[in-house]
Amino acid sequence: MRSLKTGKSRRSTERNKMKYLLLFIAVFLNAQTMAYAQNNNTADSIQSFTLADCIGYALKHQPFVNQTGINISVAKTTNAINLAGWLPQVNLSGNLIHYNTLPTTFISDSSGIPRATHTGIINTFIPELSATETIFNPQLLYAAKSAHLYINQAEQIYDSTKIFIVSSVSKSFYNLLLTLEQINVLKEDTARLDRNVMDTYHQYVGGIVDETDYDEAVITLNNSLGQLRQQVENVVPQYAILKQLMGFPPEKQFNVSFDTAQMMQDIAFDTTRTLDYDRRIEYQQLQTVKKLQHQLTNYYGLAFLPTVSAFYNYYYEYENNTFSNLFSNAYPYSYAGLSFNIPLFTGLSRVENVHKSKLQEQIVDWEEVSLRSQIYTEYTTAMANYKSDLYNWSLLKDNKNRAKNVFRIVSLQYKQGIVAYLNMIVAESNLIAAEIGYTNALFQLLSGKIDLEKALGDIPYNH
Repeated sequence: MRSLKTGKSRRSTERNKMKYLLLFIAVFLNAQTMAYAQNNNTADSIQSFTLADCIGYALKHQPFVNQTGINISVAKTTNAINLAGWLPQVNLSGNLIHYNTLPTTFISDSSGIPRATHTGIINTFIPELSATETIFNPQLLYAAKSAHLYINQAEQIYDSTKIFIVSSVSKSFYNLLLTLEQINVLKEDTARLDRNVMDTYHQYVGGIVDETDYDEAVITLNNSLGQLRQQVENVVPQYAILKQLMGFPPEKQFNVSFDTAQMMQDIAFDTTRTLDYDRRIEYQQLQTVKKLQHQLTNYYGLAFLPTVSAFYNYYYEYENNTFSNLFSNAYPYSYAGLSFNIPLFTGLSRVENVHKSKLQEQIVDWEEVSLRSQIYTEYTTAMANYKSDLYNWSLLKDNKNRAKNVFRIVSLQYKQGIVAYLNMIVAESNLIAAEIGYTNALFQLLSGKIDLEKALGDIPYNH
């Protein structure tokens, strides 16, 4: 009689535990769903961004992209400043002079004896209009030949920045989607495990299964709840990273949306393509650096040439001993001419500059050798990773389908009392691992394709 009461008391205790557990699960799942909805911004009033939308927004609003875009205008303005020397240079200047004591000069009188005499006018004002036109200048010639290269360099830096932003936003977008998909998988698993706990509990109360089966079911559910909580918490910082890369205001929210069918199509890539170094923006930038360095060598080589310019000066001279009458009479005069400057000897600095510039050209040549090796390594690594990820994704896709089928069969066998609950735990664990593994492999493959496109110079940055 005492044993029967003890059994009833234990089962009553377990019923109370079960009520509290189910209440906790209901509250927890509701809280996770609300948090997920908030972090994923499912409100209809919040706009949704596809990957293309995120990239397009980033290319317009990302601060670093806009800074490098402005640098193109800076380069053009700098060229205009450097080339301004080819245009006429016009200046207006003047001197207002008042002599306290006039200058002394010696003039011979009729007898031939020099006499000290003050000459000049006490008050003088001479405004001068001068104009010069450069006919030839080696420095201006260098500026003219290298102007387009500096603009090209600024544009390449702009393109390089956009390529970096496109690849970074794409990877961040896929990382966020991976977390959201893992949340969906874990929510389904948690709901399924919740049902298992309820079924196992009723079987335990009915004396069909052992208490350990019920405990194992609760343990498995708790593990799934822990994983779900971890992924839900990861959504917020991953959104923050994506916003930062996009230049999106942190205080505003947006949804991410994607087309699964389109994503499956995006996986494909032609792995038979060969590497073309000229398509890499880094290689293009280095070629521009080589051309600029070669222009600098030519400039130092032509530095011995003279600087030739034409000039014209016009003076409108006012002179009077009385200041109040200074502007009553003017005595204008003007002249024009040519000027030149030939650097006959500069302490061998010109020769040494030519030598230094040629050495720097050699350094750039070795940089090209190093860059080609680096690009080839990136290409082979990205290609190997893509092929490996593609093969792994196909295997895990098959594993996921098989794990679903195994779990379905084992669930039926367990309900019919054919297999132990341990088989259920193993099947459930394998299913969760297969689903998460497949999701990880899918987004790893998409990220690997971005690395491969970047290595081949195929990142589309003109959205």
